[in-house]
Amino acid sequence: MADAPLVLGIETSCDETGVGIVRGHTLLANTIASSMDEHARFGGVVPEVASRAHLEAMTPTVEAALAQAGLRFSDIDAVAVTAGPGLAGALLVGVAAAKAYALGLGVPLYGVNHLAAHVAVDQLEHGPLPKPCIAMLVSGGHSSLLLVPDVAKDVISLGSTVDDAAGEAFDKVARVLGLPFPGGPHIDRAAAAGSGTAVSFPRGKIDDGTLDFSFSGLKTAVARWVEAREAAGESIHVPDVAASFQEAVVDVLTRKALQACRKYDVHDLLIGGGVAANSRLRALAQERCDAAGVRLRVPRPGLCTDNGAMVAALGSDLVAAGISPSALEIPADSSLPITTVHV
Repeated sequence: MADAPLVLGIETSCDETGVGIVRGHTLLANTIASSMDEHARFGGVVPEVASRAHLEAMTPTVEAALAQAGLRFSDIDAVAVTAGPGLAGALLVGVAAAKAYALGLGVPLYGVNHLAAHVAVDQLEHGPLPKPCIAMLVSGGHSSLLLVPDVAKDVISLGSTVDDAAGEAFDKVARVLGLPFPGGPHIDRAAAAGSGTAVSFPRGKIDDGTLDFSFSGLKTAVARWVEAREAAGESIHVPDVAASFQEAVVDVLTRKALQACRKYDVHDLLIGGGVAANSRLRALAQERCDAAGVRLRVPRPGLCTDNGAMVAALGSDLVAAGISPSALEIPADSSLPITTVHV
């Protein structure tokens, strides 16, 4: 892949300013500036704060990526950027910056789908994707099951959350348990000292015949359980509650993912998105995939959370597939559907 173009990727869909550089499926740089600490005191991401943080971080993050890769601006052959879905103001910062870099460098621009990029990034670690594969994307904003014949051209939605996404439920349950934001990593750590069978929490839509998800009822069940014990003056063992909640989430996720594999006769499962960094999800998915004869691919945790490398990876796929570049007039689309890989 030495002759493959160098692609600069920019990601600003939420609270991380991510910039990555790839050549083909070789990762050369992946730099991230997070505004998470600025949101923590509010217990969630504040869109206006995120947008301002992206503005301040964009130039130094791009320069840091170039330095990490040992490159100059003149070496870049194409620019890719997350055009959606995500927070409208945050997306706008990234899209505007990418247009400026593409125009200034005289290179093509590729507006890409954030969710498809979470699929494409695995290639930077494990090589080309099997065609087709099933992808399960789990994050603070999305819980989706996808059939992916070709990540550059064809992504088909099989199911999604009907209410709270898995990562959103982690954040809300963490708040109930008095754990910091973002909730996912803190629940994962707390659960390590608890029992996943200590409390029997509900599994939403587990056997409803669809490939959709629901975590709002589970979140409410945890809150009501905690409230009842507190009202009764009982102590709450946070690790047990965290582990039992986590077990309910990953049980549903892995069951639905393997249902999709069986239904579509696909033997390769990819898990991506921020929640894919969860240790119990990774372990249970591997256990159940091994039993079902399904090959599992999960990127390392640093590539699961939002990053510029994933955007560059999908941009590189689009270039390799001969897809026409985006127009400089492309919008930032906060509700871009997963079936639209490239805008």
